Amino acid sequence: MSQAKWFDRKFDFDYSENIFPSIIERLSGTPVRLEEKIGLLPPEILAVRLDDKWSILENIGHLIDLEPLWQGRLDDFLAGKTELRPADLQNTQTHQAGHNSAAPANLLKNFRRMREETVARLLPLSEEIIFRTALHPRLKTPMRLMDSFLFVAEHDDHHLARITEISRRTLDF
Repeated sequence: MSQAKWFDRKFDFDYSENIFPSIIERLSGTPVRLEEKIGLLPPEILAVRLDDKWSILENIGHLIDLEPLWQGRLDDFLAGKTELRPADLQNTQTHQAGHNSAAPANLLKNFRRMREETVARLLPLSEEIIFRTALHPRLKTPMRLMDSFLFVAEHDDHHLARITEISRRTLDF
Protein backbone atom coordinates (compact mmCIF):
# COMPACT_ATOMS: atom_id res chain seq x y z
CA MET A 1 0.00 0.00 0.00
CA SER A 2 1.37 3.39 -0.96
CA GLN A 3 0.60 6.52 1.04
CA ALA A 4 -0.37 9.85 -0.51
CA LYS A 5 2.40 12.35 -1.13
CA TRP A 6 2.54 14.99 1.59
CA PHE A 7 1.95 17.91 -0.77
CA ASP A 8 -1.10 16.13 -2.22
CA ARG A 9 -2.79 15.83 1.17
CA LYS A 10 -5.92 17.81 1.94
CA PHE A 11 -6.72 18.81 5.50
CA ASP A 12 -10.08 19.42 7.12
CA PHE A 13 -10.09 21.34 10.38
CA ASP A 14 -13.86 21.52 10.68
CA TYR A 15 -14.21 20.52 14.32
CA SER A 16 -15.11 22.86 17.16
CA GLU A 17 -14.09 20.88 20.23
CA ASN A 18 -10.77 21.31 22.00
CA ILE A 19 -8.61 18.34 20.98
CA PHE A 20 -5.35 20.08 21.86
CA PRO A 21 -4.46 17.71 24.76
CA SER A 22 -4.63 14.76 22.32
CA ILE A 23 -2.51 16.64 19.80
CA ILE A 24 0.12 17.36 22.46
CA GLU A 25 0.07 13.66 23.36
CA ARG A 26 0.78 12.70 19.74
CA LEU A 27 3.56 15.28 19.45
CA SER A 28 5.12 14.09 22.71
CA GLY A 29 5.02 10.50 21.55
CA THR A 30 6.84 10.95 18.25
CA PRO A 31 10.38 10.71 19.73
CA VAL A 32 9.44 7.52 21.57
CA ARG A 33 7.90 5.99 18.44
CA LEU A 34 10.98 6.91 16.39
CA GLU A 35 13.35 5.44 18.97
CA GLU A 36 11.30 2.24 19.08
CA LYS A 37 11.30 1.88 15.28
CA ILE A 38 15.02 2.57 14.90
CA GLY A 39 16.00 0.38 17.84
CA LEU A 40 14.54 -2.64 16.09
CA LEU A 41 16.32 -2.12 12.78
CA PRO A 42 19.72 -3.33 11.62
CA PRO A 43 22.02 -0.27 11.27
CA GLU A 44 22.95 -1.15 7.69
CA ILE A 45 19.46 -0.29 6.39
CA LEU A 46 19.20 3.17 7.99
CA ALA A 47 20.89 4.98 5.09
CA VAL A 48 19.26 2.97 2.29
CA ARG A 49 17.39 5.12 -0.23
CA LEU A 50 14.47 3.49 -2.05
CA ASP A 51 12.82 4.94 -5.15
CA ASP A 52 15.26 7.87 -5.04
CA LYS A 53 13.57 9.13 -1.85
CA TRP A 54 14.95 9.87 1.59
CA SER A 55 16.42 7.14 3.76
CA ILE A 56 15.30 6.44 7.32
CA LEU A 57 18.06 8.73 8.65
CA GLU A 58 17.07 11.47 6.22
CA ASN A 59 13.43 11.18 7.30
CA ILE A 60 14.51 11.62 10.93
CA GLY A 61 16.79 14.49 9.95
CA HIS A 62 13.90 16.13 8.10
CA LEU A 63 11.81 16.09 11.29
CA ILE A 64 14.71 17.82 13.06
CA ASP A 65 15.09 20.32 10.23
CA LEU A 66 11.41 21.31 10.46
CA GLU A 67 11.14 21.67 14.23
CA PRO A 68 12.38 25.31 14.11
CA LEU A 69 9.61 26.03 11.56
CA TRP A 70 6.97 24.65 13.91
CA GLN A 71 8.44 26.68 16.79
CA GLY A 72 8.54 29.76 14.56
CA ARG A 73 4.91 29.30 13.61
CA LEU A 74 4.08 29.06 17.29
CA ASP A 75 5.82 32.43 17.67
CA ASP A 76 3.69 33.75 14.79
CA PHE A 77 0.48 32.72 16.56
CA LEU A 78 1.67 34.17 19.87
CA ALA A 79 2.55 37.46 18.14
CA GLY A 80 -0.93 37.61 16.59
CA LYS A 81 0.33 37.47 13.00
CA THR A 82 -2.31 37.00 10.33
CA GLU A 83 -0.20 34.67 8.18
CA LEU A 84 2.23 31.96 9.26
CA ARG A 85 5.82 31.92 8.06
CA PRO A 86 6.35 29.78 4.95
CA ALA A 87 8.25 26.52 4.74
CA ASP A 88 11.02 25.85 2.26
CA LEU A 89 8.98 23.68 -0.10
CA GLN A 90 12.16 22.36 -1.72
CA ASN A 91 13.39 21.02 1.64
CA THR A 92 16.85 22.40 0.86
CA GLN A 93 18.15 21.94 4.39
CA THR A 94 17.28 18.24 4.45
CA HIS A 95 18.77 17.63 1.00
CA GLN A 96 22.04 19.35 1.96
CA ALA A 97 22.41 18.22 5.57
CA GLY A 98 24.12 14.87 5.07
CA HIS A 99 21.88 13.11 7.59
CA ASN A 100 23.00 9.71 6.27
CA SER A 101 26.43 10.28 7.78
CA ALA A 102 25.03 11.21 11.20
CA ALA A 103 24.95 8.78 14.09
CA PRO A 104 21.36 7.55 14.52
CA ALA A 105 21.56 8.05 18.30
CA ASN A 106 22.53 11.71 17.78
CA LEU A 107 19.64 12.31 15.39
CA LEU A 108 17.20 10.73 17.82
CA LYS A 109 18.62 12.70 20.75
CA ASN A 110 18.46 15.99 18.83
CA PHE A 111 14.90 15.37 17.72
CA ARG A 112 13.80 14.45 21.25
CA ARG A 113 15.42 17.59 22.69
CA MET A 114 13.87 19.90 20.10
CA ARG A 115 10.42 18.32 20.32
CA GLU A 116 10.49 18.52 24.12
CA GLU A 117 11.18 22.27 23.77
CA THR A 118 8.18 22.63 21.45
CA VAL A 119 5.85 20.66 23.71
CA ALA A 120 7.01 22.58 26.80
CA ARG A 121 5.97 25.79 25.03
CA LEU A 122 2.57 24.35 24.06
CA LEU A 123 1.57 22.97 27.47
CA PRO A 124 0.78 26.26 29.24
CA LEU A 125 -1.24 27.82 26.38
CA SER A 126 -4.74 29.04 27.13
CA GLU A 127 -7.80 27.98 25.15
CA GLU A 128 -7.99 31.52 23.79
CA ILE A 129 -4.54 31.14 22.24
CA ILE A 130 -5.02 27.61 20.89
CA PHE A 131 -8.13 28.81 19.01
CA ARG A 132 -6.27 31.83 17.56
CA THR A 133 -6.24 31.80 13.74
CA ALA A 134 -3.67 32.61 11.04
CA LEU A 135 -3.42 31.80 7.35
CA HIS A 136 -1.33 28.78 6.36
CA PRO A 137 0.93 30.02 3.53
CA ARG A 138 0.88 26.92 1.31
CA LEU A 139 -2.65 25.65 1.93
CA LYS A 140 -4.08 29.18 1.81
CA THR A 141 -6.54 28.30 4.53
CA PRO A 142 -7.01 29.72 8.00
CA MET A 143 -5.73 27.48 10.77
CA ARG A 144 -6.08 27.72 14.47
CA LEU A 145 -2.93 27.11 16.50
CA MET A 146 -4.50 23.78 17.45
CA ASP A 147 -4.97 22.92 13.74
CA SER A 148 -1.41 23.90 12.97
CA PHE A 149 -0.06 21.42 15.50
CA LEU A 150 -2.46 18.72 14.31
CA PHE A 151 -0.82 19.35 10.92
CA VAL A 152 2.58 18.80 12.60
CA ALA A 153 1.36 15.53 14.17
CA GLU A 154 0.10 14.38 10.76
CA HIS A 155 3.48 15.31 9.25
CA ASP A 156 5.22 13.24 11.94
CA ASP A 157 2.99 10.27 11.16
CA HIS A 158 3.62 10.67 7.43
CA HIS A 159 7.37 10.27 8.01
CA LEU A 160 6.92 7.47 10.56
CA ALA A 161 4.87 5.60 7.96
CA ARG A 162 7.59 6.16 5.38
CA ILE A 163 10.19 4.78 7.81
CA THR A 164 7.98 1.71 8.30
CA GLU A 165 7.64 1.31 4.53
CA ILE A 166 11.41 1.51 4.01
CA SER A 167 11.94 -1.00 6.83
CA ARG A 168 9.46 -3.49 5.43
CA ARG A 169 10.70 -3.21 1.86
CA THR A 170 14.35 -3.41 2.85
CA LEU A 171 13.86 -6.35 5.20
CA ASP A 172 11.26 -8.02 2.92
CA PHE A 173 8.57 -8.32 5.59
